[in-house]
Amino acid sequence: MAAQTVPGIDVVNVSTWLAGQGLAGPFSFDMITGGKSNLTYRVSARDDRMYVLRRPPLGNVLATAHDVAREYKIIRALAGSAVPVAPVIGVCTDDSVNGAPFYVMDLVEGVVLDSPAAGALLSIDARERASHDLIDTLVALHSIDPDEVGLGDLAKRDGFLARQLRRWQMQWDQSKTREQPLMDEVNRRLVSAQPEQRAAGIVHGDYRLGNCLVDRTCGEVRAVLDWELCTLGDVLADVGYLLVYWSDPGPDAVRVAENDPSGQTGFPSRADMVARYSAATGRDTAEISYYEAFSCWRLASIAEGVLSRYMAGVMGDGSGFDIAGGAARVDGLAIRAATLLDGIGA
Repeated sequence: MAAQTVPGIDVVNVSTWLAGQGLAGPFSFDMITGGKSNLTYRVSARDDRMYVLRRPPLGNVLATAHDVAREYKIIRALAGSAVPVAPVIGVCTDDSVNGAPFYVMDLVEGVVLDSPAAGALLSIDARERASHDLIDTLVALHSIDPDEVGLGDLAKRDGFLARQLRRWQMQWDQSKTREQPLMDEVNRRLVSAQPEQRAAGIVHGDYRLGNCLVDRTCGEVRAVLDWELCTLGDVLADVGYLLVYWSDPGPDAVRVAENDPSGQTGFPSRADMVARYSAATGRDTAEISYYEAFSCWRLASIAEGVLSRYMAGVMGDGSGFDIAGGAARVDGLAIRAATLLDGIGA
């Protein structure tokens, strides 16, 4: 029987490596759909156990992105904390095995609430529990001392916004597929209006329900996923980023993002989510609109990188990717960032 062929996986070499970790082969590999950054695969073992493998995108990628060994380090450091993460099996940094580093973790059961349809699977009570768990888990993450879990050397902590604005402007310049002057204008406005950093801690960088596994029955957040963008710095950036996706409930409310379940009955309002975070941490969230604007602009830069990689053919099978829609999303995020800055006079 011919060996299975899977883009991004050297089946023979990776199977040998997995067996060396004590896992029971033979193994089968399936790419999990929906990933737009690091590639994610479901690994089935002989004993019916399931695992997840993460590796960088195919082809050339930006030098500062897609460091899966770093992602593995973060997940391993958080094991046993109040932040639920998947148990990790191991990391391989020898490129001769699979052409790029990869790591493997246990598969955690749960649903990913990445659409209104996914949110509709939960009861109203479970939707509220998932929302509260999302905030309470973020509070727990922001309460962790990076030094105590071995993440003190992950990044600098001070000057977070300035560093992020430089980094993502550079990423934009390197990956943009066309000129978009508003992105440069928003960057200048964000630079000039930076608030003072008041709290430093672990920043997830992509925190939302779509990056969590949730118990479909009770709504408990069972694992936080996708730590690729995690760093140290201003923790309010995670709250602002959450607002990029979160919609207010009600029939007349405007849906903020189609890849988020909020806005349905049971999911709290944006103001309630921020208030729960503020009450639990004692942090002043009066300038949260700036952080939301910053997160819109940053996400636009990230989305442009995804668009660029699909156009270059380095994201696996990108035949169904909507290039025009991807460009429109980037432009929409830039416009939204500018509008938020208008609202705060920045």
